[in-house]
Amino acid sequence: MPTAIADTTTVRLKSVLDILAESVLSGETLGAGAVLAQATVRVPLNEKESELLSGGIPRGHKALTTATSKLVKAGWLVKGRSGWTITDDGLRATVAFPDPDTFATALAEGTPVPADVPVPTELPAKAAAPKAAAKAPAKAAPKKKAPSKAAKVVEKAAELIEDAVEPVKKAVRTRKAAAKPAKANVETPAEAPSVESIDQPEAVAIAGDFNVLLGAPANWAPQYDESQMTLDSVDQLWKLTTDLPAGHYTFKIALNRSWDENYGAFGAFDGANHELHHPGGRITFNYDHRTRDISLI
Repeated sequence: MPTAIADTTTVRLKSVLDILAESVLSGETLGAGAVLAQATVRVPLNEKESELLSGGIPRGHKALTTATSKLVKAGWLVKGRSGWTITDDGLRATVAFPDPDTFATALAEGTPVPADVPVPTELPAKAAAPKAAAKAPAKAAPKKKAPSKAAKVVEKAAELIEDAVEPVKKAVRTRKAAAKPAKANVETPAEAPSVESIDQPEAVAIAGDFNVLLGAPANWAPQYDESQMTLDSVDQLWKLTTDLPAGHYTFKIALNRSWDENYGAFGAFDGANHELHHPGGRITFNYDHRTRDISLI
């Protein structure tokens, strides 16, 4: 008997695992942002979960992003710089715990996947139905319907990001075009582009739930001096080195002391929070404005 009742975030966690499994078995590649977007389509946010937090992220989306650490802890998901990867145990978990309540119980109690559950090699009947329909002209419509739902989610997410980033790109192009004539008389074709091609912001801050540990008056506040990074003119990276206690932290990169332009996981504009599981001690954050992403030392 299940001992845990799945809440909406846990049901979305199951959707995250199911979506990753479906993508592996169908040969489709999805980024972390697309997976999270599809999970919130399958299990829509309610009114409370749709409220925007200080970083402009819906409450339910942030809760889901944070909760995915449970999938990592269970050994069902691996988060890497190239994206999220479902493990063989994660694939088997989608078969062993098929409904939300048994899934919630297994996740809460750390129940291992039974050893006799095989790794699935094809989509379950429900997901595979559109393929079968392709062979029968009379049932061709379902085949087109299933992929279009996922495609629309991905396309909409991409359009939102592109629309938000376009003003930034336009400003960068304008500044570069204005600066070009001034450089026409300088005979340094080889070296100048390596530095001048990087149009840096005026300020870069790490805004997260550990800003008070840096000495700032509040967390998630990019306007304070204590949260600002320093530009290394040699490698063109913005850096901040500090000591943090052991713990789990979340943060984003915010430019020019406001939230108007900010970057989250995988360099996505207004994306999900970066997550840091820190053992404690000294750490250096590096932000590369060319990729809008961070690296840690």
